[in-house]
Amino acid sequence: MEDKRIVDLYWMRSESAISETDKKYGKYCRYIAERILESEEDAHEVQNDTYLQVWNTVPPNRPDPLKPYVGAISRNLSLNRYEAKHAQKREGVLGEALEELSECIAQKDDIPTEREERLGELLDSFLATLPKRTRRVFLRRYWYASSIEEIAKDYGMSENHVTVMLCRTRKALADILQKEGFLNE
Repeated sequence: MEDKRIVDLYWMRSESAISETDKKYGKYCRYIAERILESEEDAHEVQNDTYLQVWNTVPPNRPDPLKPYVGAISRNLSLNRYEAKHAQKREGVLGEALEELSECIAQKDDIPTEREERLGELLDSFLATLPKRTRRVFLRRYWYASSIEEIAKDYGMSENHVTVMLCRTRKALADILQKEGFLNE
């Protein structure tokens, strides 16, 4: 079923909207949650929570396309659950990835609410400037929480090559964020 039709079902408050969302994006939601949480049980709970949040936010929202909307909700719920389970401990693949990014991304609490949108725009424009392969590697590591080993295998690269590529990309991102006043020297 097309995204527009699924969104229309949410607007009509039809319970079939949830089953159609599950048919089309259930595996995608689980993939995101399992990557972050490393637990099938937690991923299943996040998947159900995702559907509830989509139900509660559509309407008033009318996401087009639906996939990134559902994916972002699933990811945010997964990160919240991860943070609650691992408060202050940086462990697992996600912990490693967050540690790597900490050098170029300020803590959310350090960014005034009115500047959050600008930060999002900067990240989007930065990603758009990257070569396709670099962008995909960056997103695999920091959006989907893939390990260096998995990325290297999937892209036919050495782990060292992936590590260097990510390091250079983070440095370039940090430079841009510093110029825009999001990072102190």
